[in-house]
Amino acid sequence: MTTPQEVLKLIQDKNIQMIDLKFIDLPGIWQHLTVFQNQIDESSFTDGVPFDGSSIRGWKAINESDMAMVLDPDTAWIDPFMQEPTLSIICSIKEPRTGEWYSRCPRVIAQKAIDYLVSTGIGDTAFFGPEAEFFIFDDVRFDQNQQSGYYYVDAVEGRWNSGKEEGPNLGYKPRYKEGYFPVSPTDTLQDMRTEMLLTMLECGVPIEKHHHEVATGGQCELGVRFGKLIEAADWLLTYKYVIKNVAKKYGKTVTFMPKPVFQDNGSGMHTHQSIWKDGQPLFAGDKYAGLSETALHYIGGILKHAPALLAITNPTTNSYKRLVPGYEAPVNLAYSQGNRSASIRIPLSGTNPKAKRLEFRCPDATSNPYLAFAAMLCAGLDGIQNKIDPGEPLDKNIYELSLEELAKVPSTPGSLELALEALEKDHAFLTKPGVFTEDLIQTWISYKLDNEVNPMRLRPHPYEFALYYDV
Repeated sequence: MTTPQEVLKLIQDKNIQMIDLKFIDLPGIWQHLTVFQNQIDESSFTDGVPFDGSSIRGWKAINESDMAMVLDPDTAWIDPFMQEPTLSIICSIKEPRTGEWYSRCPRVIAQKAIDYLVSTGIGDTAFFGPEAEFFIFDDVRFDQNQQSGYYYVDAVEGRWNSGKEEGPNLGYKPRYKEGYFPVSPTDTLQDMRTEMLLTMLECGVPIEKHHHEVATGGQCELGVRFGKLIEAADWLLTYKYVIKNVAKKYGKTVTFMPKPVFQDNGSGMHTHQSIWKDGQPLFAGDKYAGLSETALHYIGGILKHAPALLAITNPTTNSYKRLVPGYEAPVNLAYSQGNRSASIRIPLSGTNPKAKRLEFRCPDATSNPYLAFAAMLCAGLDGIQNKIDPGEPLDKNIYELSLEELAKVPSTPGSLELALEALEKDHAFLTKPGVFTEDLIQTWISYKLDNEVNPMRLRPHPYEFALYYDV
């Protein structure tokens, strides 16, 4: 634990003049305000630094705009991308007039999820380990107006460039769906990923590994250690920040869009999770795959509420272009210790009970991690409290099942709109514990419909011209 006094001493000792205060909006993008060092004192860590929140997506109206950023001293690190030495600190949001935590602040909601876990007596710590995949492109262009609409992405590694004049074209382009683990020269991104990983370490993120991913066109993943719910979400945002800015240094661009490349694997965020109490893991036992009854009930809660959960863990229209059969996509609402098409997998953990966990494979990194982790925890706790049976595991090859067997396996919603409809019908597991408010749920649904689902409905799609222009 870092104290406010230690942060203030660091600012003084290193003569840091600029303090960058980072916080997250409702959809899940980091925002920031940079202040001079004399604007920060001990009260900044309790009462916060005032700012106008009226223009933050999903937040205040203009007539109730005053808000305060409360600094978390445990999140302080020197920003490696700023010319002037700048201390970065992540903040949670308070209502300055009342002193209450702001109910639409995602980081506050994550803390309420932990408080709820403790209040149940089930456990005191929730660990999360997200595995966020992404693409590194060399060029991206897109536009949408009244008479045209298009996107264009390109990457030196893209298999579609195998016949391009590159002066010379060396021919090392990962084949579609064959980008997993090739060495150099096919893998052209080794040094960049290494810099990304080591830069994250400088920013306080515990690192493990990096590698190329399955798709052609520069799909990659960096591995970081699991952490407690809030710090895992903090680390994920640092992960995204570092990766995008290191890529920019190389003249490249990064996207966490789940499906930016047609007919190849998309980018997910498989999320490992477990609950502990008094320093002991609760998910290890003598049931299926070495799980405890508590873990099986947790799985039952995730599976029961999965259609509603996906409105938060897979919150974009593009998310559902990844969640389709045929691309290792976890579209089957079932659990298994080896079946990658199941939405919940039980990773191999040897004989160490501390490593026993489950992996929810549906989420993607367009989600707001504070909301996503909090929602998954609430769903799992609902399963434990109500002893929800997850059913039999799906250990068969999904592609070898008969139509009759396949019909018995529920699947994920086919669109964001359907997931939002599920959330509208099923959100008591989020609001009843007081973690999410009804206001937050309705704001989320309205925001997604008004800003994403309905605007997509209104616009002609380029492929519609191929289908219908000559009718």
